[in-house]
Amino acid sequence: MKLQKVQIVLTVPKTHTKKVLTAIGNAGGGIIGNYSHCSFTLNGIGRFKPNKDATPFIGKSEKLEEVKEDMIQFRCNLKDARKIITALKKVHPYEELAMDIHPLLMEEDLP
Repeated sequence: MKLQKVQIVLTVPKTHTKKVLTAIGNAGGGIIGNYSHCSFTLNGIGRFKPNKDATPFIGKSEKLEEVKEDMIQFRCNLKDARKIITALKKVHPYEELAMDIHPLLMEEDLP
């Protein structure tokens, strides 16, 4: 079995969720069968403390910050992942993006 699909999970401040979702979908992320722009969003609170060398979009260096964020998850073809990540980074405001990429086992891959 060859890895063909991945699931990407990232967080974004609520102010930029729609821009990021549009970039993901327009770049080819979130295709499931005959549907495009498929994703799931959870809301929560992101926490971070920028160090003295950081240039934070929100908050100040050396100060703990809490931000209302959305967690977005979507799937895509492995071959398209780099292009999709490049597209979403163009509209995502954070200098350091919290993102996980998980290999996906699809139903058709099951014995």
